[in-house]
Amino acid sequence: MNTTAMSPLTVTPLDFVPDLKNSTLDPLNETACENWKEIHHLVFHVANICFAVGLVIPTTLNLHMILLRGLLTIGCALFIIWATLYRCALDIMIWNSVFLVVNLLHFIYLVYKRRPIKIEKELSSLYKRMFEPLHVPPELFQRLTGQFCNIQTLKTGQAYAAEDKTSVDDRLSILLKGKMKVSYRGHFLHNIYPCAFIDSPEFRSTQMNRGEKFQVTIIADDNCKFLCWSRERLTYFLESEPFLYEIFKYLIGKDITNKLYSLNDPTLNDKASKKIDRQPSLCSQLSVMQMRNSMASTSDSEDGLQMFLRGTSSASSLRPGRTSPYLRTSAKMKPIEESVEDDVFEAPSADKLELQRLP
Repeated sequence: MNTTAMSPLTVTPLDFVPDLKNSTLDPLNETACENWKEIHHLVFHVANICFAVGLVIPTTLNLHMILLRGLLTIGCALFIIWATLYRCALDIMIWNSVFLVVNLLHFIYLVYKRRPIKIEKELSSLYKRMFEPLHVPPELFQRLTGQFCNIQTLKTGQAYAAEDKTSVDDRLSILLKGKMKVSYRGHFLHNIYPCAFIDSPEFRSTQMNRGEKFQVTIIADDNCKFLCWSRERLTYFLESEPFLYEIFKYLIGKDITNKLYSLNDPTLNDKASKKIDRQPSLCSQLSVMQMRNSMASTSDSEDGLQMFLRGTSSASSLRPGRTSPYLRTSAKMKPIEESVEDDVFEAPSADKLELQRLP
């Protein structure tokens, strides 16, 4: 064994005290800032201002996401300029280039979503009258009317549906222009005006049963134009859009109510139907008042209800100027008027309060 290659061990005495005054200590943190560098260029500060302003935009602002992405894009572009021209830092330039691309793509996508949706001229009145009051977005209406439906025409006298012949499983339509006439076994029932469903009762009644036929005949009274959906494809689309599904349920139910009301008033015209559209509860209020008046004309409420039902079903066949005997009011009991019902909700007068206070 070669002992000459081994280094001798140094032994430190126990009473050794190091000289701390003459020794030089290395700094514990070599990155500690002793002398601050000069302030960066103005471009650097403008970029940070853009970041700060974009982050403090309130979310209640309608365009807050577009403004945020726009300011972040401007800030990243200014950082690239600063890192390239004044700092000469390749890593800062690369990272901000990545951030610039990401924010720019988001900005373009958000602006594209906010683009104005152009609705076809033939469908604009339909959207404004039926769907816009229910807060249906234009892009959703465009999807509804642009994929699986078409616009069809009928000349005067042509049939949309024939009684006991045409299947109800094929389509659902809304009249856009013209007027249609609905009849049953040659007896006129009611008219169909623009911005109304043509076959809403059949659509609702056959949702569970397939293979049924129309029970009425629908003929074009004028040159008509209507929007027609494929029933099967429309059903699948509404299942994927819950909001639009509820809108259709409401519109179809409202349309059926208007058609039932027009059975009792065959002279109902387009202006009156528009008034009913603006006041959805008008049909139900009138029906309830007629039922109450007819029930008041008899001593037995059940008999009065049956008379009301028979009277409303035959009201459309009565001649003008004649009223149904089931809807006549009796001399003993006065019919309930709308003003009488409104008195219930009026505030009591001062005279009535004084009478109530007297013992």
